Amino acid sequence: MEIFQIVILALIQGLTEFLPISSSAHLILPHQVLGWPDQGLAFDVAVHFGSLVAVMVYFRNDVWALIRDGLGGFADGNFTDDGRLAWLIALATIPAGLAGLAFQGFIETELRSAAVIAATTIGFGVLLWWADVRGVRTRTLAELDWKKALLIGLAQALALIPGTSRSGITMTAGLMLGMKREDAARFSFLMSIPIIALSAMLLTYELATQRGPVPWGDILLGTLLSGISAYLCIHFFLQFISRIGMAPFAIYRLLLGAGLIWMLVG
Repeated sequence: MEIFQIVILALIQGLTEFLPISSSAHLILPHQVLGWPDQGLAFDVAVHFGSLVAVMVYFRNDVWALIRDGLGGFADGNFTDDGRLAWLIALATIPAGLAGLAFQGFIETELRSAAVIAATTIGFGVLLWWADVRGVRTRTLAELDWKKALLIGLAQALALIPGTSRSGITMTAGLMLGMKREDAARFSFLMSIPIIALSAMLLTYELATQRGPVPWGDILLGTLLSGISAYLCIHFFLQFISRIGMAPFAIYRLLLGAGLIWMLVG
């Protein structure tokens, strides 16, 4: 890839990983629509790692409390709110992990197309808008129980389909369960840590078993830009989500999906 393509794709990954508009779709589309070269496995590892670092740095105090109290509660049976939340996040990660192991090959070969992305972008965009409008938006993270966490985790498994959006579908599920926007977003972002970590480890393993040179310069640049843009995205999204709601993202998804359909049939 050329430098400007690396910069654009890294920024796209960082911004779209945590916005409810699908990072996988936006990384596939330059190749599908613009004819850009496929970014390759090494670059996927880099931008995922950058996003992971960003969310862990932004929520560093939360992450430390979750690890400390989660392990401490498991050891002595006395769970704090953070300890309970840590195990709810672990529970919510299981469905997507199992689905990834079972269906990743099929998804990679059969579902990475502009037609699928158009359908999921529109369909789940409408669902996001509906959940935001119809949700009662009164429940907080402290009211989350294992059944609701598992339902959000099952929703996260759907994000393996390109165009769905991991953050979008988990926030949609949270809103449908009556959570406040900020709490649904916060749980979605914290849920991203184990699932992105697992994805990055799997991609790293696949990269390590491949032969050929590793483009370290591209990897470092992609990691840096993805991390910076993801950090800024998380910060501003949490600052403004309670005021702007999900409508702008739903509208963007509808326009993107409509544009893709127009390109496919034109």
